[in-house]
Amino acid sequence: MTRSPIWKAIADALASDIAGGQYPTGSKLPTEADLSARFGVNRHTVRHALSALAAQGLVVPRRGAGVFVTAPATEYRIGKRVRFNQNIAATGRVPSRQISRLETCPATPPEAGALHLAAGTSVHVVEGLSLADGQPLALFRSVLPAARFPSLLDDLARTPSITAAMASGGLADYTRASTRLTARRADPVQALHLRLAEGAPLLQSVAVNVDGTGVPVEYGTTWFAGDRVTLTIHSDD
Repeated sequence: MTRSPIWKAIADALASDIAGGQYPTGSKLPTEADLSARFGVNRHTVRHALSALAAQGLVVPRRGAGVFVTAPATEYRIGKRVRFNQNIAATGRVPSRQISRLETCPATPPEAGALHLAAGTSVHVVEGLSLADGQPLALFRSVLPAARFPSLLDDLARTPSITAAMASGGLADYTRASTRLTARRADPVQALHLRLAEGAPLLQSVAVNVDGTGVPVEYGTTWFAGDRVTLTIHSDD
């Protein structure tokens, strides 16, 4: 009778623990040393089992921090109106955002071009982390014309919703004019914030949103964790 490799039996046991809720989404698995003791094997065997779980998308290693349980990929709609909170809430998960940068500075040439501004015009730069059920889903950078939204940074200091801050600035609605998707690899800083291994796949979205008259109001770049989202394109939203 052919026996399954020990590493596979360990991977199956841990997968069963994850499915049973012993290790919830976002939680950290025991250390290699602890798992070695639990299963009575060496660390190399445990490492093989964890690699198999990572290949299945059940866990993700984070350098220097450990191995964490991932969530099923979140469906994220890209259409005429893209709203992070609505997209995540529609999947039954709880959206949240952590803003790490609020700053007004001169627009870079690409930013000025995308927003139809003169070179060096003042823009608001908003950067941060988007999460679903507390799990990092994407990093974002939004650039908006400072003259159009003079109180934006103050509004965002009270609420992390860019849509709400734009509404406070007099823009009740806006739509997506263009989206460009590109595959990337996570650099060390991105990997740290997204709890990914360095070099893990990312989906980079570069988008321009416009007001009702077609004037650009936001130039945004989002780096989605590639194994945590499924981007779906809807042309009739």
